[in-house]
Amino acid sequence: MINRSYVRMMGLDMGEFESPETYPTLNALFTRTFKTMRNFSSDPKEMISPCDWLITECGAIRENLALQIKGMSYSVDAVLGDSIPDEAKKAVHGGTFVNFYLSPRDYHRYHAPIDMEVLSAVHIPGKLYPVNIPTLKKKLNLFIENERVVLECLSGEGKRFFLILVGALNVGKMEVAFEPHIQTNTVLEASQYSYSGLWLKKGDDFGCFQMGSTIVMLCEPGMVDLQLQSGENVRFGQAIARIL
Repeated sequence: MINRSYVRMMGLDMGEFESPETYPTLNALFTRTFKTMRNFSSDPKEMISPCDWLITECGAIRENLALQIKGMSYSVDAVLGDSIPDEAKKAVHGGTFVNFYLSPRDYHRYHAPIDMEVLSAVHIPGKLYPVNIPTLKKKLNLFIENERVVLECLSGEGKRFFLILVGALNVGKMEVAFEPHIQTNTVLEASQYSYSGLWLKKGDDFGCFQMGSTIVMLCEPGMVDLQLQSGENVRFGQAIARIL
C-alpha cells in the first residue's frame, strides 16, 4: 500500500519496472532496476546520459569556475577536494561541465556514460543540504559543502573526466558498486581508493542514490561536444555529447 501510494503521489512511470507491490520495501522501490535494459547507442563516439535527470546547468569551465545555477558559480578545484592531485584538477580547467539533478520520482541508479577506466574514488563527508532548484539558487557552494563521492576517470582516448556523486537531504547513502568500503553518511574523515585496470563499459550500472540527488560531470578540454542545454530533461541512454 505504501509503495502504491508513493507511486501515485510522485507520479512515477513504472512502465519499465515491476509492479510497485512486488518491491519488499520503499527503498527497494527507490533503487529499482529495469525489467529489460533500456536501449542505447553502441557508437563509441556517443556519450549517453548516466541516468534520468534535469540538466540544471551545463557549459564551459572558465577560470576554474562552473555554474551551480545561473548567476552562481562554484570552484572546480574545491568541489574535487584535497585528495585529487593538482595536476588532475588542472586537466579539466577550460573544459566542460554538466550538472544532472535527479528528483525523488526519477530512476535512482547511475550508469557509465562511456567506456571508461576508473582511476580513483574519493569519499568526502559533508552536509546534506537539499539540491533542488530553490536551494541551488540561494545556497552558495552547495556542491562543495555537501557530502560527495568523486570518481576520477579516463575515456578510451585517454581524456580525463570526473563524475561527482553529490549527497542531499534524505540521501543517507550513495552506493558505489565497485567500492564497498565507501559507506556514505557514516564517517567524518575523507577516504581515497585507487585502481589499476578497472574498466566500466558504457551503460554499466555502478550504483544508486537512496533518494534523488545530483551528479556533476567535469571533462577536460577537447573531450566532448555537448548536445544538450540547461533546463532540458534527459533519460538514461539518451545521447548527450559527441566524443571528439
